[in-house]
Amino acid sequence: MTVHAAAPQAVLGPVAALGALVMAWSLTRPDQEVRRARLLFAGGGVVGPTGFGLPGWVEEWRDRLWRLARERRELVCLPLGGVLALLGQSVLPLLAAVAAVPLARRWLGARRAREECERREAAVIEFCGAVAGELRAGRQPFEVLSAAGAGELGSDWAVVPAAARFGGDVPEALRTVGRLPGAEGLQGVAACWKVAVDGGAGLAAGLERVAGALSAERDQREELRAQLAGTRSTAVMLAVLPVMALLMGSALGAAPLRVLLHTPVGLGCLCLGGLLEGAGLAWTGRIVRGAAGEPAAGPGVMRGSERRGGR
Repeated sequence: MTVHAAAPQAVLGPVAALGALVMAWSLTRPDQEVRRARLLFAGGGVVGPTGFGLPGWVEEWRDRLWRLARERRELVCLPLGGVLALLGQSVLPLLAAVAAVPLARRWLGARRAREECERREAAVIEFCGAVAGELRAGRQPFEVLSAAGAGELGSDWAVVPAAARFGGDVPEALRTVGRLPGAEGLQGVAACWKVAVDGGAGLAAGLERVAGALSAERDQREELRAQLAGTRSTAVMLAVLPVMALLMGSALGAAPLRVLLHTPVGLGCLCLGGLLEGAGLAWTGRIVRGAAGEPAAGPGVMRGSERRGGR
């Protein structure tokens, strides 16, 4: 027993000494001072605390994986499916995760498109207010539009200042940019510009009315979303309940993953529950979109906005 008790101590002694040497080397590496001097005098970045640094290739792959996770968020389904596959000792969760990747990509793409649409709408409102203010100050319309910028409208906006600067068709350029989702208010700006230039009407007053209409529509939509927040939260909670049931079953020792993934009855219940869960989420989403006045077809929304802008 004495020999067996002394054996782990004899092994742990050299391991602890080796760990101490590695730590001391990492804290007193000769390249630490060189790195700090480069960062301070060459503007290479922010000098942080020195310590045990990872190898360069590890940091490179870590940065690549982090960048991939930010740009391709739908790939998070794969490690989650892998964890469930290991816990349940079945390949079915991994296959389900692979099938869920395109669905998650579609959902994230729709979310990004909606956010871009809202940013374009805010840019149009800000543009109308800024141009109206410049016109009220006494500047000429072509001069104001030549220097106007709208960053959220992207590279498509460049045709509008170019048309104003070089004598092009400004209303047509505005209508072209107004075909972007969220920038439909530029259709109304184009109508105001055409009326102001051809008929001599006040452009500033027309732009202020367009900005006011767009702002009122946005405020109404945000208020409706706030009223539907409770319904959305309830739908999310109901969707998460099966996961909570699985966690509670695992905590009680019932092994729900083994039952669901390795028995015929469990597989049938899993397929039926998945279908019912998907149908419930789709039905709830349709009800919420209908209450919010958001049709499923994007072109219909765009055409309606164009009609409002044209008036």
